[in-house]
Amino acid sequence: MKTYFTLFLVACQSVWALGQNDKTPYMTKSLAADAIRSVVVSTSAGGIQVSGESGQAPRIEVYIQDNHGHELSKGEIEKRLNDDYDMSITVNNHELQAIVKNRHMNMRWSESMSISFKIYVPEQVNTDLKTSGGGIELDHLKGNENFSTSGGGLEMSYLTGTIHGRTSGGGIQVSNSGDDIDLSTSGGGITAADCKGKIRLMTSGGGIQLRNLKGEITAHTSGGGVEAGNIEGELETGSSGGSIDLRDMNCSLSANTSGGSLRAQIKQVGKFLKLGTSSGNIDLELPARQGLDLDLYGESVNSHEFNGFKGTFDERHVKGSVNGGGAEVDAHASGNINVTFN
Repeated sequence: MKTYFTLFLVACQSVWALGQNDKTPYMTKSLAADAIRSVVVSTSAGGIQVSGESGQAPRIEVYIQDNHGHELSKGEIEKRLNDDYDMSITVNNHELQAIVKNRHMNMRWSESMSISFKIYVPEQVNTDLKTSGGGIELDHLKGNENFSTSGGGLEMSYLTGTIHGRTSGGGIQVSNSGDDIDLSTSGGGITAADCKGKIRLMTSGGGIQLRNLKGEITAHTSGGGVEAGNIEGELETGSSGGSIDLRDMNCSLSANTSGGSLRAQIKQVGKFLKLGTSSGNIDLELPARQGLDLDLYGESVNSHEFNGFKGTFDERHVKGSVNGGGAEVDAHASGNINVTFN
């Protein structure tokens, strides 16, 4: 079945809602009869939200407002759509497409409109979403989710599958999601919580916060620090713009910073522990009963608790084993290394 309607001048009056602001949809169309399996959206000046949460009537809502936040009359919106935009919404072979194109390449921002979409669909849906003028929000979806924006943040929750998102103009928040997560931003921080699987997080414009993650995790920033707590599996992280603070680590771990100090509280060392900083100290808390092979080097190495240590030990360098040896612990710092055992 194919459903098609296009807005060049004025669409059928019966489909337009009464509101003209970002709280009341300008237009709503039911998708209940279409069994949507994939969603494709492209808009140049608006946000995109796709939700698969149960209990929602399948539908697409269109929100249109002035870029200054001014209320526009229905007539003003229709005139601008007629003069400046091509907008089409189609459903074909269970794929929803919502496409907005600006007819004028050099239109001034003050004269353009924000055209946003809120879409409610079944949980098992793939997405391909693009906007240059707003944020993207996804929740309660299972599938392949690809999305990008150059003018807003990304927010995701309760996603399962392949998640690939990019933004150059905002922060990223992801929670309660897996299995393959790949997210990056050049304009904000990243927060990831309660996720599992293969996770890759990159930012050049802010800090990174990680909490309750399990899997194979890579997280890097060149514009801020890194904070992490309760990580299982494997974590590889680094910063060139801030300090690193890691707590309740139960994983294989590699962490490096050239922008500050490094603190690591380790509950259990995985296959390896590699720490480095070129501009600060390392405060390292290790499990007292685990067998470890130590290679620690800094301006000074401070500890009075190397029980059962076998190896070489001087003011700047410790190399040897505790508790019979085992997992490798390698820490190098331009400043001091302070070691305690828990």
